[in-house]
Amino acid sequence: MMTFDQERIHIYNQYRDLIDGKHPSRTDYIIDLFLFQYKYNEIYQEYVRNLGINIKDVTSIDKIPFLPISAFKHHEVKTGDFVAEDLFLSSGTTSTVVRSKHFVRDHHHYLQNTEYIWSTYFQHVSEYCVLALLPGYLEREGSSLISMVQHFVQLSKYAESGFYLRDHKALYDKLWHNKNNQIPTVLFGVTYALLDFVAAYEISFTELIVMETGGMKGQRKEMTKTELHDALKPGFGVNHIYSEYGMTELFSQAYATEGILFKPNPCMDIIIHQVNDPLTPEKLGKPGIISVIDLANIDSCAFIQTEDMGILHHDQSFEIIGRMDAADIRGCNLMVQEM
Repeated sequence: MMTFDQERIHIYNQYRDLIDGKHPSRTDYIIDLFLFQYKYNEIYQEYVRNLGINIKDVTSIDKIPFLPISAFKHHEVKTGDFVAEDLFLSSGTTSTVVRSKHFVRDHHHYLQNTEYIWSTYFQHVSEYCVLALLPGYLEREGSSLISMVQHFVQLSKYAESGFYLRDHKALYDKLWHNKNNQIPTVLFGVTYALLDFVAAYEISFTELIVMETGGMKGQRKEMTKTELHDALKPGFGVNHIYSEYGMTELFSQAYATEGILFKPNPCMDIIIHQVNDPLTPEKLGKPGIISVIDLANIDSCAFIQTEDMGILHHDQSFEIIGRMDAADIRGCNLMVQEM
């Protein structure tokens, strides 16, 4: 019988084999990961038991229960007992009282995973000049996004890479420099900061990858993705805006490389659940609650039901259509609050 450490190493080895194309079955890995986390994650185990689920009946992915994301606000969601190397904290808003906490056992694993996922959509990040316009995130502790972008900046072969807090003029000058010198460039930006930038400056940089990471953070009125992209494209002189979908509680992220559809990647599976019955999958093409299987989230919980609404399409691409309202969120999270 294996010890916890031996089981954990086995799961990690399975994960590496899976993304290297050596593991024969994605489904088998996901079921093994579920059983591992049920066994060693007290919060997840209690939640599954409270649902009355017999784990012997969980023989396929569609039978795996998803932990409401609010559990990260009220509990230490850990698989095993460990001292965290890092602590990711959700950004929240001025009205947020409790922030989500993600206890990170292996920070290097997180960084490696973000780098790997990026490479499944684009050239390796070292081939780009990486610029960041992320005020708010940069001014607080525990941002997983800042951790990822800092890693990308360090990997970049271009000395021009770096962060711009609110110095829009310096960013504008750098973008012109990169355009004139034909330097491939990625600009990560929080939504409201990108809108502030194009309100003051305009550039025609067709090859620029503008990666909006979401988030008005109470700074501006919320917009649909289409409205946002239409507002940003003229200011940067680009044909389309890219988007990232990620969150504090996850180790993996997804990207929309054209339009509003996020493409699948080897580290994430998306399932849409019914709003009125959060345990039942919704049909393809129908709106519902976004649930994520994060195959890299080994030391916390890999099976998370978000508070985002979305639609899953036949090619496994998905779109974000908004947030759940307060009543729906309370219905989904009631059991977590009572635990």
